[in-house]
Amino acid sequence: MEHYLDNSATTRVCPEAAQAALRAMTEIYGNPSSTHTKGREAKRLLDSSRKLVSDALGCTPAELVFTSCGSESDNWAVTGGAESMRRRGKHIITSAVEHDAIRKSMEELERRGFEITYLSPDRTGAIPAGAVKDALRPDTILVSLMLVNNETGAVTDISAVSGLLKAAGSQALLHTDAVQAFMKIPFTPKSLGADMISVSGHKIHAPKGIGALYIRSGLKLKPYIMGGSQENGRRAGTEPMPQIAAFGEACRIAKAGLTENYAKMAALRKLAIDSLSAAIPEIRVIDGGAPHILSVSMPGWRSEVLMNFLEAREIYVSRSSACKKGGRSHVLEAIGLEPHVIDGAIRIGLCRYNTADDIHALCEGLTDAHRTLAHARIR
Repeated sequence: MEHYLDNSATTRVCPEAAQAALRAMTEIYGNPSSTHTKGREAKRLLDSSRKLVSDALGCTPAELVFTSCGSESDNWAVTGGAESMRRRGKHIITSAVEHDAIRKSMEELERRGFEITYLSPDRTGAIPAGAVKDALRPDTILVSLMLVNNETGAVTDISAVSGLLKAAGSQALLHTDAVQAFMKIPFTPKSLGADMISVSGHKIHAPKGIGALYIRSGLKLKPYIMGGSQENGRRAGTEPMPQIAAFGEACRIAKAGLTENYAKMAALRKLAIDSLSAAIPEIRVIDGGAPHILSVSMPGWRSEVLMNFLEAREIYVSRSSACKKGGRSHVLEAIGLEPHVIDGAIRIGLCRYNTADDIHALCEGLTDAHRTLAHARIR
């Protein structure tokens, strides 16, 4: 029996979203920019899907632009936000534990002459608001911090960061990568106080290839893709209606069950921590706080070996971010973990479809791995 616990990497598409995509491909297949009946039909689907996603995020439809993925949303927010503020300064604040979509965008901005301050996280991977305050300068034009860390589940208090920016009278735009937070923990643009928010579909049971960027009303960013007038002239290219329709449906379902699913995943996460801690005394729990992400380490064992051991039992987890292949996790290094702890770390990603059976299988698998590998060591 399969036990899929890598939902922070991606989720399986829920049946409702798959059906919405199929309908868009086979029935409502017109181009939303066409003026004939099929085009108008597709435009109505585009509008209704945008409304479902914007309702889930807590913004107006006009503030939501569809993108191809969370990484595109991050790239656009960071580079577009910085360039839009360039005449006011060149200082940007981010952290050492951001996703590579942010880190590499920052590297590009450094090549363009911007100055980047990389804040250090606390022991969970969160960024203290006080660190932002200490780094803030009159020429700071952008702050970009992840809401939920994709490796540890650490939750950064973005609303506190927004509050200190306002209290300081800062001109800086505030962006948050909320890809791992969207429809997992409750938030809205208003509650966060963010100017830009990146989200993605395939983390919430929609297909890969669709994301969105919240852009606060009144904030002008240059189009990330040039061409036609799609997305009110902000992102050219014919809209991928199957993915958009599926994203909308996935958001509708996720929003309706947000409270229930939060509690369910938090309970499963606690079950995993309690069970693993009891069965393997030396296991290290890298406690983040989000209900759906758990990072643990068996120091002295290699994470690749543990993953292979579990995979043989149809239990699927990951080392760290699925986007990072090879090398140690920059997140776990930044929070100060020892190399042998990092090398034995695995990430468990939960979703609403997981059950206690999945956790029991995981714990049995890791316990068996611990016993087997320890025996091999002794010999």
